[in-house]
Amino acid sequence: MRHKQIFVNLPVKDVERSKRFYSAMGYEFNPQFSNEQALSMVISDDIYAMLLVEEFFQTFTPRKISDAHTTTEVLTCLSCESKAQVDELIAKARAAGGTVPREPQDMGFMYSQAYADPDGHIWELMYMDITQFPGA
Repeated sequence: MRHKQIFVNLPVKDVERSKRFYSAMGYEFNPQFSNEQALSMVISDDIYAMLLVEEFFQTFTPRKISDAHTTTEVLTCLSCESKAQVDELIAKARAAGGTVPREPQDMGFMYSQAYADPDGHIWELMYMDITQFPGA
């Protein structure tokens, strides 16, 4: 089975704060699916993050919403075109008020770093050169 698109749904406290943060990172938004309760962030032609105000997010699940500042339910990893792009996006996240929860990891064939947005959601960024994979 192959799916065509992914929509990552994340609870946020303040849609406008999220919009300011991710705009500073360079992301754009689809106004057709955005309002005061939801922000449709375009990551690529086939990847979207739906940033939903917590009260609205709660209407989609009977479970308690995790506090991403203290617990981790998911790590979302996005590929980058180079190590430099990874570092550039981490710098943008820091400048926009994000935090960096760990040191960069360089495995030779793969380089990664992560940032946490103002709501505590962790986004992993990685560059991989499969030709450098051991045994390739």
